[in-house]
Amino acid sequence: MTEAGKTGGFSFFTLWFGAAVSLAEIMTGSLIAPLGLKQGLIVIFTGHLIGALILALVGVIGFREKSPSLMSSRLSLGRYGSYIISFFNIVQLIGWTAIMLIQSARSLQSITGRLFGFDNFYILVVITGILVLIWALNTENAINTVNHIAVGLLLVLCLVMLKSVISGNEVKEIASNITFGAALELSIIMPLTWLPLISDYTMMGRSARGSFWGSFGGYFIGSSFMYAIGLVSSIYAGTPDPIGVLTSLNLGLSALLIVVLSTVTTTFLDVYSAVMSTLNVTAKISKSKLIFIFGALGILLAMYFPMEQYENFLYMIGSLFAPVFSVVIADYFIYKDNRSRDLFNFTGLAAAAVGVASYYVFIGQDLLIGATIPSMTVTLLVYAVFRYVKKAFVVKGEEKYAQ
Repeated sequence: MTEAGKTGGFSFFTLWFGAAVSLAEIMTGSLIAPLGLKQGLIVIFTGHLIGALILALVGVIGFREKSPSLMSSRLSLGRYGSYIISFFNIVQLIGWTAIMLIQSARSLQSITGRLFGFDNFYILVVITGILVLIWALNTENAINTVNHIAVGLLLVLCLVMLKSVISGNEVKEIASNITFGAALELSIIMPLTWLPLISDYTMMGRSARGSFWGSFGGYFIGSSFMYAIGLVSSIYAGTPDPIGVLTSLNLGLSALLIVVLSTVTTTFLDVYSAVMSTLNVTAKISKSKLIFIFGALGILLAMYFPMEQYENFLYMIGSLFAPVFSVVIADYFIYKDNRSRDLFNFTGLAAAAVGVASYYVFIGQDLLIGATIPSMTVTLLVYAVFRYVKKAFVVKGEEKYAQ
């Protein structure tokens, strides 16, 4: 923390860079490998530029209002409207916690099996989950000094991994039917999964500039780099399985540190923000108890979560939060409304529902620009129409009442 208990731009950079350095990001980047190196990198940087800008913009709301993400959403969605989003956010955060623990345990199985002759999946899930809990319980330290050290070490280790993959290998073609639009969508979605979380941290910011650029730069660079590692390692190794690539490199303790640190520096954010979303609904349970509850739920779910549904899980998150936060951004920056005293913003929630439905229509069309941007555009246009119609009826009703 900086003076007066505020977080500076560099701390935000390392926080979101650390959040992006994960096996989930590498795995998603590997899904883009069939496009080849040139197209794959274009997709990665373009998608992350769009997604990270939207993410950082939402973070500015949290900084200005000095409140967590879901509590800030009350300004647009109303009190109970924010409760609805809080519920879905808690579900996705528990899901992310489970996914991260699964990926970590699966990777560790091969590494610890070679190093120590031990590869029990369930015990590895529990051990990693406990480390995440410890990190989440010490969030203020975790997003500063300790996180700076961990992120720096991760960066070095990932560079070592990338060099090991490229050395002695040639570019190979990977068979798949992924299209440019689908790959772009996978690049935009990942930053948007953090939309309901970012203000939980930017509310502690020292300046709007530091909150915006620190968050944007950290996530854009970190996530793009992780996607690129997944892309490049898959192309050179000739397989879209990043876990298999990692465990085949014989990096020993370096591989172990990559897996553990990347899991902890990302997953503690999921657990902590699930707590913050719950506090938007009720403040009767302490943070520490909620951290234990959500950490335990993530560990239990990790033992049964169907990882083959990972890609669909990402699309589900994008379909919900992109339209919802389109309404939040519009209300805050364009219409400058404050609905925190209302129970619901019915027009906003209805527009978001139309946006969610349109997302699945656009996914089916496989557009070159993906589905997120079109669905957000539809949401904004529909919301403008709903607001106009509502205003027209209210004015007309008041005139009739006056007569």
